[in-house]
Amino acid sequence: MTETASAKRPWLAIALSVVFPGLGHVYLREWIRTGLWLVLLFATAWLVIPPEIIPQETSYDAIMQASRNIPRNASLLIVGLRVLNVIDAYVLARQSTREEAIESGRQCPECGHDLADEDDDLTFCPWCATELQDTDEAESDSNAAERSDADIER
Repeated sequence: MTETASAKRPWLAIALSVVFPGLGHVYLREWIRTGLWLVLLFATAWLVIPPEIIPQETSYDAIMQASRNIPRNASLLIVGLRVLNVIDAYVLARQSTREEAIESGRQCPECGHDLADEDDDLTFCPWCATELQDTDEAESDSNAAERSDADIER
């Protein structure tokens, strides 16, 4: 799989979260957050919607009538939670995409500016002058650190 194919698209996480709360988190494979958002939204709806307005039948007209009778405060609270759900999915998608770009060497780890693929020989960021580690050098540093940790444990 290519690097671009594995990157999470923030706009898709937003669209899925708008369709149904938690779907954006499913796309991001954030299973615990998916469950927490669903529990939070359903518990809130259960607590703030009066039981007497819940329809006894599942016809379209009965459901539409019940939705019109939901108190304004309850509606605002549920919409607010859905907006927070969408924002959370967007932030998580952007964060995972940024981390992936930094790990692949396509972004400066300090300022976040994109580094062009043709500038592989750069040793510093042209925007903030942060020294950049070569990906081979970074891997050898991490391998040396792992060996050092293993030596300490012995």
